[in-house]
Amino acid sequence: MRSRRAPLLIAAVVAALLTPAAAAAAAPAPAAQAVVASCSAAAWSGSAVYVGGNQVTHGGAAWRAKWWTQGETPGTTGPWGVWERTGTCDGGEPPIDPPGTEDFPVSQAQFNQFFPHRNSFYTYSGLVDALSAYPGFANSGSETIQKREAAAFLANVSHETGGLVHVVEQNTANYPHYCDTSQPYGCPAGHDQYYGKGPIQLSWNYNYKAAGDALGIDLLNNPRLVQTDSAIAWKTGLWYWNTQNGPGTMTAHAAIVNDRGFGETIRSINGSIECNGGNPAQVQSRIDTYLRFTSALGVDPGGNLRC
Repeated sequence: MRSRRAPLLIAAVVAALLTPAAAAAAAPAPAAQAVVASCSAAAWSGSAVYVGGNQVTHGGAAWRAKWWTQGETPGTTGPWGVWERTGTCDGGEPPIDPPGTEDFPVSQAQFNQFFPHRNSFYTYSGLVDALSAYPGFANSGSETIQKREAAAFLANVSHETGGLVHVVEQNTANYPHYCDTSQPYGCPAGHDQYYGKGPIQLSWNYNYKAAGDALGIDLLNNPRLVQTDSAIAWKTGLWYWNTQNGPGTMTAHAAIVNDRGFGETIRSINGSIECNGGNPAQVQSRIDTYLRFTSALGVDPGGNLRC
């Protein structure tokens, strides 16, 4: 291996030939004054606008903006990005991926970047805890397929919840309409308790019964668990994604793993309303989010994006 250290003789000759003026010119410029961490700065806000030099606190650390920014989460922009970490506050550290997520294509930092305004209910740890219910999810096929599935799932749940903002259905007038009284088990929690909840807005008493049976959780009698327990909420989303065809002809999981395209995942979730020209704006919204997520994950989105 060639040494990176110059021979001593050459170094001596160069030093002898270097005049005082040249030496002064060659001397390194004084280092720029280090930015002092400001742990008293206001907490970062995804809706605020920051300019170069502004300081914030986030994730137990102090950060300085290098230039204008809005909606970019400190700790997710990388060493060449807009946010410069200037110190640790109160012993905090940036998010560390929980154990067992090494094979999940989306890191905690990426998750935070995907959903800068998310409701605190939708935790990354809750999603990680839910993965054990369906180990084939985002873990089947090539690395490309795995990244596409993670992006497709998160894009669809982002659309369903307004960017993981809404935990429950917003139209309360619909709440009494989700009880199918023809089912032998009825609606023991109350006729108005089976409204949309969670990342894919699980609704109807028969879906709570089926999801609960599959997951080993009594959701028929305790439907509110989907809006109070993050891991259970994520599990119901994965239950639908991995096991239900919905209005489509295959599960969303099968659509990605079998390379049928993102459009088929839309059909499986809300195809009866959005597909075949039903609501092209909603379809485009889902596609735009999917393309943004696949780009962030560095993976080609594949074909058949529409339904």
